[in-house]
Amino acid sequence: MKIKSYLYSQLSLSFLPIFLGLYFITSIIFLVKIASLTSVITIDGFELFKLYSYTIPKIIFFTVPISFFISLVITLAKLSSEYELIVITSFGLNPMKILKIFFPTTLVLSLALVVISVGLIPKTDYLMDTFLAKKKKEANFNIKASEFGQKFGDWLIYIDKKDGKKYENIKLFKTEKGLDQFILANEAVLNNKDGELSFRLINGKAFYIADDELNQIDYKTMDINDSIVNKKGFIFTDAINYWKYNLTRGSDIDDFTFFILTSLFPLISLFLVIAFGYYNPRYEKNRSIGLSLVAVVIYYVITKYLTKNVDLHSLYIAPTLWIIGTYYLYTKTTKKLY
Repeated sequence: MKIKSYLYSQLSLSFLPIFLGLYFITSIIFLVKIASLTSVITIDGFELFKLYSYTIPKIIFFTVPISFFISLVITLAKLSSEYELIVITSFGLNPMKILKIFFPTTLVLSLALVVISVGLIPKTDYLMDTFLAKKKKEANFNIKASEFGQKFGDWLIYIDKKDGKKYENIKLFKTEKGLDQFILANEAVLNNKDGELSFRLINGKAFYIADDELNQIDYKTMDINDSIVNKKGFIFTDAINYWKYNLTRGSDIDDFTFFILTSLFPLISLFLVIAFGYYNPRYEKNRSIGLSLVAVVIYYVITKYLTKNVDLHSLYIAPTLWIIGTYYLYTKTTKKLY
């Protein structure tokens, strides 16, 4: 029990610096991408933080598997360099028993990554796309005070005064099927709901003028929409329906398989942790970090190739090939010595 606690304490000392470093670097990359959006839309500090929060699941997904795998290797390599693994082995903890100690935590981590990647990332992507569509629609809408010839949807619009999203003395006019429609309002507020703009007119009159009659309506509030949007395709409700909809239509299959295979990377690479972490410092050099980085690159290249070419079949082909290959490497290096 004490050895188990000691191993996890050493793992935490390795994991936190690596994870925080990668998290910081990845956050900077995403923040730069968000900042580039300011050339198209205007966002304040709160909205910047909101957009960044939508990227957090992706940042965690991209950083945690690599951080955890490298941390495991570094932990065992450090113990090897200080001859502690030799002492631990002398107490009866061979490499497979040490692997079993780390297995439950690695399993929970991989399952959590599956939930984050398959469950949270589609939701946050949808929220970000909705937010950006809303802001872009608002950016394209720029009615100026005291100017003629401006339009809001099908309406010609003229305003006397503008303050942010609040307007004063508004006139709206349009002709439709031989009927002239003229609306006056003392005040108006622009609303933007998921990229659909509408004016809420306050305290005014509406006139409907035909060839033989004139109708007048006095109102306290009236909503005028920019346009009626017919949404087609899938409306996001939850991750299960999202993937069911896309997979049955053959879209986003490579994303789905990549998410799962990347999430499983720490779990199916445990034999590599033993193979890279165990070495005799008297006769061998510590190459654990270099070997770990090479393994990460190879796995991601294989994963990308299989997800692009064999679709859902990569979910069992990639783990099977990886486990067989890593176990073979383990038997040829660590197993025969320890």
